Amino acid sequence: MPDWNPTLYRQFEAERTRPALELLSRIPLTAPARITDLGCGPGNSTQGLHERFAQAAVTGIDSSAAMLDDARARLPHCRFSQEDITAWRPAAAQDIIYANASLQWVADHETLFPRLFSLTAPGGCLAVQMPDNRDEPSHGEMRRIAQEMPWRQYIGEAAGIRVRILRAQQYYDLLAPEAVAVDIWRTTYFHVMPSVGAIVEWLRATGLRPFLERLDATLQSSFIERYRQALVSAYPARADGTVLLAFPRLFIVATRPG
Repeated sequence: MPDWNPTLYRQFEAERTRPALELLSRIPLTAPARITDLGCGPGNSTQGLHERFAQAAVTGIDSSAAMLDDARARLPHCRFSQEDITAWRPAAAQDIIYANASLQWVADHETLFPRLFSLTAPGGCLAVQMPDNRDEPSHGEMRRIAQEMPWRQYIGEAAGIRVRILRAQQYYDLLAPEAVAVDIWRTTYFHVMPSVGAIVEWLRATGLRPFLERLDATLQSSFIERYRQALVSAYPARADGTVLLAFPRLFIVATRPG
């Protein structure tokens, strides 16, 4: 898979950082010593962790070298490492394992979540936020169009690369037996966007990547235009000419007994 594009990702950094800060605000710890940000991207979420817990050793990991270059430039006092979440294992138990909008790309949540929680220290937290928008028009339309010709023959299985996350009740059952508290909530953000084209630009940096990377420049252009046309019906202009992008997200903060 081609590397992530930090510049494209940062176009909507304020919108992407808002749920990261909401997740951070619900972490009940006051003086953690060791924190890891899983899938830290360009460091926007890591910055929030560093600012709130200035005394902690904060490490960000990501599979993207380009994203990590941006994160290191932003936060020279934090440590960053190029690693795969599925294989990650810290040298010492972490007081906070934090994953903002990253675990929806990792398979087998029934095994993943208990494993990550087991890597927290006594009294520590696993804090996770995941987009829960797979069934929104923004994502349903991209999968539907991927099954049309001429794109279907090139995209293939890429349409299913993003994991369908579990129900909140399932995550509770996975974590509660080893937790003193499991805080779960779901928030739907309504992002005010200037146009449907802006929604397409947002998703080119994330959800559309597995689709577009299989296509040459001509097919990418035709796919994006077909997708944009489909979104015009799904996201009609509001009274002031803007469009509202509904974006549900699932949040989980599980705390281990001290």
